[in-house]
Amino acid sequence: MTPVPSVHQRAAITWLSVYSMIMLVQAVMGPVLAPLPLPLRTLVLTGIVVPAVVYALVPGLLRVRTRFHRRPR
Repeated sequence: MTPVPSVHQRAAITWLSVYSMIMLVQAVMGPVLAPLPLPLRTLVLTGIVVPAVVYALVPGLLRVRTRFHRRPR
């Protein structure tokens, strides 16, 4: 059985996911969002980043972590 990731591992995985998504969304949509007021830009950014991180990136990275922990040493 694979051990549950520590709170530190989960925090690192979450941070990596959030950082990556913010950078990606800023790079792709930055010019489109630039004319909007800051609160609206933040709303759009978080509306894209949070679901992507919660439903795709963090679960995916946790599965990858599990695969690495299950490999024979």
